[in-house]
Amino acid sequence: MEHITYDDVVEYNHLFTLVPSFVLEKMAKKNSNLVDKFKSAIQSHINDLTVEQRIKLNIILDSDVSELQDLMYNAYMRTNKKQYRILANPKYKQFIELNLGELRKII
Repeated sequence: MEHITYDDVVEYNHLFTLVPSFVLEKMAKKNSNLVDKFKSAIQSHINDLTVEQRIKLNIILDSDVSELQDLMYNAYMRTNKKQYRILANPKYKQFIELNLGELRKII
């Protein structure tokens, strides 16, 4: 299985920073189901993905959350973007698992 790299994260940096960090942290603390809240928008974007983007999405969905969080920490150390720090925080692992699980249901 392939892995997602820092370069993949940087390519989609705009998606990670769409939500202000204080809002993201509030949602993570509440363990919010963001996928459900944005389901129709997510479904429409999924239909527009290229083959390469679909492959990367499947890699993410099949990845261990701890591995993804390590990648988010690496991205935070390189960019100092708070959204990456929040996603790297081990106490928000359940938040990530929940939303990845919901995304799997859509796909």
